[in-house]
Amino acid sequence: MTPETLRFSVAPMMDWTDRHCRAFHRVLSRRARLYTEMVTTGAVIHGDRERILGFSQAEHPVAVQLGGSDPRALAEAARICEGEGYAEVNLNVGCPSDRVQDGRFGACLMREPGLVAEGVAAMKAAVSIPVTVKCRIGVDEQDPEAALDALADAVVAVGVDALVVHARKAWLQGLSPKENRDVPPLDYGRVHRLKARLPDLPIAINGGIKTIEACVEELAHVDGVMLGRAAYQDPEILLRVDPVLFGEDAPVADGFAAIEAYEPYVAARLAEGVRLSSITRHMLGLFPGRPGARAYRRHLATEAVRPGAGLDTLREAVDHVRRAASDASGEERAT
Repeated sequence: MTPETLRFSVAPMMDWTDRHCRAFHRVLSRRARLYTEMVTTGAVIHGDRERILGFSQAEHPVAVQLGGSDPRALAEAARICEGEGYAEVNLNVGCPSDRVQDGRFGACLMREPGLVAEGVAAMKAAVSIPVTVKCRIGVDEQDPEAALDALADAVVAVGVDALVVHARKAWLQGLSPKENRDVPPLDYGRVHRLKARLPDLPIAINGGIKTIEACVEELAHVDGVMLGRAAYQDPEILLRVDPVLFGEDAPVADGFAAIEAYEPYVAARLAEGVRLSSITRHMLGLFPGRPGARAYRRHLATEAVRPGAGLDTLREAVDHVRRAASDASGEERAT
């Protein structure tokens, strides 16, 4: 995996980065690397694969994030994911929820770097696509200097292709998953020191990064930047990824053009029986701060859930912003 492929990505986010979200984000950036929500090895091996792993080829490059700790199960799940067409398998060593702790995976694996390495080695032996790890800098009372080094050294020894580091500790006792996204202090310097110590390992940084300007600053220290909530809650930020970070034109000019480009995908999913609200819930962050944005969100929130809601509902929501922009322009000319 090259630093170029790691340069910018949208984080895997439970209940958010589903196939509809990823298809929309791809309209906004050709170059961003996209990730699935975390899926467990058991779900991949035994579940409905089309429902769990299905995606559009237009989403590429797209990676799958696995949750698990048993090396044999991870290898089997990785083989299945490669067969489904994913470009990368990423192992979750960062999620702090009670459910993943009970299953002995996620952030609690920071305490077991040897087991993480076994899982990475098993997946590397099973697939030809890159195998990566997303981790924290430590958990609970661990010293981040020792904990992150131990995890990184263990996976480097078995040939991991890249490491994505959420630059916060996870507190498995005392903080909720939501609090673990904000309360533990960020320590970007710890990730920078890891990259300086392991210059040949592609490393991306994650956590609290909110702007493309901040991405540029971080790329002076690491190979890649992963944005999470900032990219989801204000998806138009992705329109700046290709021009600023890759020196290429954005695929579309603005949020209006993005929706027009996304309409064929929406129409195809509606024809398959998908509810409009399942798709448009990922678009509520468009038009931030613009006149009419609140009416746009309200229209989608109330109307897209209705049975039979279709493209007309989406277009009506967008018209709130168009009319508000037109009204504002008229007022400016009048003055």
